Amino acid sequence: MDRLADIALFLRVLDLGSISAAARNLDLSTAVASKRLQRLERDLGVRLLHRTTRRLHPTPEGSALAEQGRMLVEDLETLTGGLRQSGGEIAGVLRITAPASFGRQYLSPLIAEFLAVYPKVNISINLNDERLDLISAGFDLAIRIGTLDDSSLVSRLLAPNKRLLCASPDYLRRRGVPGTPADLERHDCLVQLGGQGRREAWRLLDNERREVIVRPSGRLESNFGEALRDAALAGLGIAAHSTWHVAEDLRSGRLQRVLPDYQIGDTGIYAVMPQRRLMPPRVRAFVEFVAERFAQGSYWNRGVLAE
Repeated sequence: MDRLADIALFLRVLDLGSISAAARNLDLSTAVASKRLQRLERDLGVRLLHRTTRRLHPTPEGSALAEQGRMLVEDLETLTGGLRQSGGEIAGVLRITAPASFGRQYLSPLIAEFLAVYPKVNISINLNDERLDLISAGFDLAIRIGTLDDSSLVSRLLAPNKRLLCASPDYLRRRGVPGTPADLERHDCLVQLGGQGRREAWRLLDNERREVIVRPSGRLESNFGEALRDAALAGLGIAAHSTWHVAEDLRSGRLQRVLPDYQIGDTGIYAVMPQRRLMPPRVRAFVEFVAERFAQGSYWNRGVLAE
């Protein structure tokens, strides 16, 4: 058990960035924490950390231990917690990463309610549009939007991700309202950049589910949805957005749907978790909590899409 406790200390050092911060978090002295890390390195026969003046960084051996050791430590914590307490206690630190805009709009308002329901849970939430590696970064789960890559991660669909074209009323007054996808060639389009800077094509489906592919072009492109939303509100062009992102703008009339007879193919909003034999109860509780709130056809679509 000492070995696992030392590995847990090593993981906390990586998560918090310093031995002193990890020691305070675990109610240890810095000297004791340092000696335990030295003991772990001595027992394993490898150096686990590069020490610099600003931060500790894992060696390749340290990264390997973090990737595999985290699962062992968390599985043991989950197992022993369940044995100690009838039914298993929902407690501990829940580490979440989510896209910045979606997290701010739809996860942040739920956190206070979740913490009130589960008073023994603490939450650390990272709002970041980069797809971080869950295991090496130490996250329990991620919220991801779009098409998932094949991987060993476990996912659960929380809600469909419906998308549409929209523009400001001012832009449409100045430039006219497109009647068909072909009309978009004469308009300024706000272009979303995907991975490696690739421009995303718009795949539009008519009422008979026939696909029309549009390759948008215009004066502004970005990999950040907020920038394209701001540009659409400023009257700079037509954008493709998820309904959750622009629902309030559409309801208020700040934006107007374009080509309403055409749909953009749906993707999904997912909870994604590392593959584990034992999922911590705090993770399962949060996923169930969020899935329940996002149920019934995604509440952000009300008044935006026809039922």
